[in-house]
Parts: sequence; structure tokens; C-alpha cells
Amino acid sequence: MNGALFQSFIYLAAAISAVPLAKRFGLGSVLGYLLAGVIIGPYLLGLVGGGGDVMHFAEFGVVMMLFLIGLELRPAMLWRMRGPILGLGGLQVTGTAAVLGLGALCIGLPWKPALAVGLILAMSSTAIVLQSLGEKGLLKTPGGEACFAVLLFQDIAVIPILALMPLLAGQPNGGGAAAHGDGLIANLPGWQQALLVIAAVAAIVFAGRFLLRPFFRYIADTRLRELFTATALLIVIGIALVMQQLGLSPALGTFIAGVVLAESEYRVQLEADIEPFKGLLLGLFFISVGATIDFSLMARQPGVIALLVAGLLLCKFAVLFVLGRKFKANDNFLFAFALAQGGEFAFVLFSFATQQAVLAAETSNLLISAVALSMAAAPLLLVINEKLVQPRLEKVKPRREADEIDEHDNPVILAGVGRFGHIIGRVLRANGFPTTVLDHDADQVEMLRQFGLKSFYGDASRLDLLHAAGAERAKLFILAIDDEVKSLAIIKMVQLHFPRLKILARATSRQHAYELLRLNVSQVYRETLGSALYLSVDALLALGMEEPRARRAAEIFHQHDEASMRDMAHFQGDTVAYASRARQHMENLASVMQSDLEMPGSRHAVETEK
Repeated sequence: MNGALFQSFIYLAAAISAVPLAKRFGLGSVLGYLLAGVIIGPYLLGLVGGGGDVMHFAEFGVVMMLFLIGLELRPAMLWRMRGPILGLGGLQVTGTAAVLGLGALCIGLPWKPALAVGLILAMSSTAIVLQSLGEKGLLKTPGGEACFAVLLFQDIAVIPILALMPLLAGQPNGGGAAAHGDGLIANLPGWQQALLVIAAVAAIVFAGRFLLRPFFRYIADTRLRELFTATALLIVIGIALVMQQLGLSPALGTFIAGVVLAESEYRVQLEADIEPFKGLLLGLFFISVGATIDFSLMARQPGVIALLVAGLLLCKFAVLFVLGRKFKANDNFLFAFALAQGGEFAFVLFSFATQQAVLAAETSNLLISAVALSMAAAPLLLVINEKLVQPRLEKVKPRREADEIDEHDNPVILAGVGRFGHIIGRVLRANGFPTTVLDHDADQVEMLRQFGLKSFYGDASRLDLLHAAGAERAKLFILAIDDEVKSLAIIKMVQLHFPRLKILARATSRQHAYELLRLNVSQVYRETLGSALYLSVDALLALGMEEPRARRAAEIFHQHDEASMRDMAHFQGDTVAYASRARQHMENLASVMQSDLEMPGSRHAVETEK
């Protein structure tokens, strides 16, 4: 008991120590977790248990992660992405497996072990890729969506790969280091093992469709959220235990269960209840991966390990880059760098292959170390892409020339027509005020032209473009872009070269508003304030407040908040004074609101008198 508590303490302490440092240096949380695992692992400080204990933590993290991934795989989404999933994903797995399998043949492995090695190493790390791309805001880019499609296919491909392993088996290896070597599947002939894998998958699908839904309905009727959460965890852990007893992958079982439950009416509730566990469990998984890196094996065979890691990364990168070009992923380097590492399923699959005598234990240990190191390198590859590759691509990428502006006498220049600026442009034009619209997003400009909204492609930070737009004669310059750094630079340039031009500026945050006010921009508009106040009025009305009073409350708040923002903009760098003044403003606002509510005629005052 005390040992388990101590190891839990070490894991959490390592996470909160290493991750903030990694984030501060721009390396991302994943690399921080991996480094924490390396430091506390059995091969450095030895603060956590041996390989078996570490892999227990890692596998449970994968189990929970894949259940949540399965819950997100709704049939409609799978159908919409069928082209990238089957085409790009299928070619990635088969192409990478072929290249790596041929490489294994060239170094002397027989064809069956070589095929197993190729298939296992074709997998990439779903956990690392999704976490890293999500932190960098790249999941919704074309390259990020291509990565997601390939990862989906890889997760699904684990099922046939597991079923194939017994068919590649030699004599059962009693000394194998399998994670599930004591399961019921261990002593069965190969064809029976393949049938058992298929039967287990079918049983999970059947239970998910016909047994779990009524069970969840029964639990939901109790209206106890904590009981629903406990039930969700019970289902996940129960499936994992059953699969482990059979000698199969617990992660595979929970992934399939998640896919089955993705269609149920309880999917959203399940996601909401399990989501709080997701980040912690993924952190434990990444720490565990770092702790499994066998530095003693690396010390004995450093050249072999280095060649394996380099060969794995280079071969997968080459295949991914070629496929990215063929399928027009739009960001081949992001696509290739993100997926070049080995995957978490390799730990389970190599152990399973060893138990089935497909691979020798020594070969599996070498490959597991190579996969762990490639996963540790994955966040660094993304940093290389972000810091070194992408800036060079931007320099050599052909740039579209700015449009020739044929509107020189409009009274208004609007810079930026995204989600914020296009509303302003529509209002001005609907009321008969000609507006010269500039935007540096060519796709946005073309889309607006299709709807009859004339705009010009060009960067508003260019002085020559503002001259061409008639800034000397315009009355009003509206800055609506969402790039805070560029917006400050544009304002400085406009103030210097067009001092008579009145500026109205969008602020994306309160801190951005402070920066604008320090530049003496008097009219600053926070993009979320208006909609938040509209919602606040509706909330007060729903709670029974009379409409005039509710609108007056919102107006009082607006006036007070604007005044406090302008006052607090001067407390630059003085956090103590800033916090003190903020508390003072909040107290003043509460006092003003209470006084207004107690005025004769307010609902609150009337109810108090009664």
C-alpha cells in the first residue's frame, strides 16, 4: 500500500516539475512527461518500479485513451472521412510495413518475423500526435486532418494485425516477455487463437449494442451522476480485465467498446464523465514510456539502437512525405514529421509477438527500446518542423501579389474581414457607406467576392497599400484583424503616417486592449464583450428581472468595466498594484449594482418591501 502511494506521489511530482519547464522552453507537455519518466525510471534514479510496473501504468493510460477515441468515431464521421482513412491510411500502413519489412529481411530476419516487424512499426503514436497537434492548434489544418485519418486507420488495423500474429507463430515461447502471456489464448493453436480474437471482438460489439445500452439506461434513471461515472469506469476496466484474462490487448477491447457506444444516446455523458481522467492518464502514459527506455541495453548496443531509431524515423518520414504529396495533404512536412515515430501499440504487439514465438525476446527488446526513443523524439521533430522547416518554406513559397486597389476615395478603410470584420463591413455598406476592405487571407477574399462583397487581397501593414487605398483622404480606419502583434504594428504606422485618420480597433483580449490604450487608441472594442452582455441581459430576464432594469444593469456594467479597463491599463508590470485596483473596481461595481437594485421600482426593492 505504502509502495503504491509512494510511486503515485513520484509520478505526480515528476509531472508537475518537468512539464512546466518543457512548456516554458516551447517543447510541449508531451516531451516534459517523457523526460520526467526518463528521470524517475528504473534506469536512472530508480524512483519507480521495474518494467512490469511501468508498463502497467502505460497500458492503463492507453486503455482509457483509446476508449475516448472510440467514442469519437461516429459512423457518420467515419463515412465522411472514408477516402482519407481507407486511401491515405491504408497506403500508409501497407507501404510503411512493406518498406520496413524489406529492411528487416535485408538484416537477416526470416519473412514471417520481418512481416510482423513491418506491420508493428507502421503504427504511430495516437496519444503523442493528437496531444501535440492539439496544443499547437494544428488538428484542424489540412495536415492535421490527414494525420487524424491515418491514425484512425492504424487504430482499426490493430485488430487484423493481432489476428494475424498467431498465424505467423512458430512454437509457443514459454520464456516470452508477453504482457498477456498467461492468458487463455497462450496454449491454443494459431488458427484457434485467430478465431478467438475475432470472437472477442464480436462479443464486445454484441454486448455494446444489446446489453450495455439497457444497463446505462437503468443507471441513468437513478439520476446520480457519480454512479454513472463509476459505471463508465467499471465498464472500461471490466472489458480490460476480460481481454487480459483471454491474453488479448485490453486497449483493443476498450477501443472497440468506445466505437460501439459512439452511436448511443449516452456518448456525450460518457465523454463528459471520463474526460477529467483523460489528461492525467495520458500524462501517466507518457511518463511510463519515458521510464521504459532501457539505458542499460542502449549502453551495451548503442550503435544498433541508434541505427534502428534513425532507420525507423527516416523510412517512415520518406513514405509519409510521398503519400502526403500524392494525396495533397497541403503540409507534407507536418504530416511526415508528426507520424514518423513508433506507436504505443508496439509495446503490446511486440510482447504478443514474442509470446507467440514470432519474434525472439532479444529482438523485441531492441525494437521496443527503438520505438520508445522514437516516441521521445516525436515532440522534438515537431519543434524542428515549427522552428526550422516552416520558416524556410515561408521564405521560398511564392507569394501572391497584392490586388490593385481601384477604390481610392472611400471614407472608410476596413482591415480584416474574418468573423469580426465582415459584420462591420456588411453594416457599413448596408447603410450606404462605401468601404475599402483589405485582408491578407486570399481564400477569405475570394469567398467574399462570391457573395458580392468586394474586398482586396493585401497586407494592411504595408504603407504603400494604405496609400493605394486612399488613407490620406479616408475619415475612418477600422482595424479588425486578430493578430495582436501585427495590429499594434499597424496602429503605430497609421499614427505616424496618417495622424488625422481616426482609428477604431478590435481587441482580442483585455490585455490586448491595454496595449491599444497605451498607444493612445481611444476607441477600443473587445470582441467578446458585446455578445456576453447580450447574453447577460437574457439571463437576467429569464430570472425574472424586468427588461428596462436588466438593460440598465448591463449598461452600468459596460460603463464601469470600460472605465476600469482604461484605469488599469496604466498598471503595466506592477502585478500587486494591478490586483489591488482590480479588487477595488469589483467592490465598486458590486456597490453600484446593489444601489441601483434598491432604487424604488426595482423588482428586488418591491419584493423586499413585501
